[in-house]
Amino acid sequence: MHAMRKLNVAVLLWAFASGAALADTVALKANLQPSSEVPPTTSKGSGALEGQLDTSSKVLKWHITYEGLTGPATAAHFHGPAAVGSNAAPVVPIPKDKLASPISGEQTLTDQQVNELTAGKWYFNVHTKANPAGEIRGQVTPQ
Repeated sequence: MHAMRKLNVAVLLWAFASGAALADTVALKANLQPSSEVPPTTSKGSGALEGQLDTSSKVLKWHITYEGLTGPATAAHFHGPAAVGSNAAPVVPIPKDKLASPISGEQTLTDQQVNELTAGKWYFNVHTKANPAGEIRGQVTPQ
């Protein structure tokens, strides 16, 4: 009986340690360019996205900078699922009052969204009045 109790404690400790070991932070990046929009734009704008996804809590955090757009940002979103060269609906919109560069924020994702994001099937873009479908865009990929 005493040996069984020790075995149960050992199994519980192993399970806890294994679960903690599976939690991971995935670094993400995107290079935001007008040539990546579908269709491409003639903007001189550019930008960069750096993000982290905590696979345990499913919290995505991001920091995005951009410059050289044709005017103020009117919208910005994470879109998916979509491969490079394809368009998709927004999945995580940036609030209107947070559009100025730099953009920082976080969002808890669903299991499906985590899978799409870590498979490189999301992109981020910034929209302007001159380019309402998007002025600069970049595919979000794990590093």
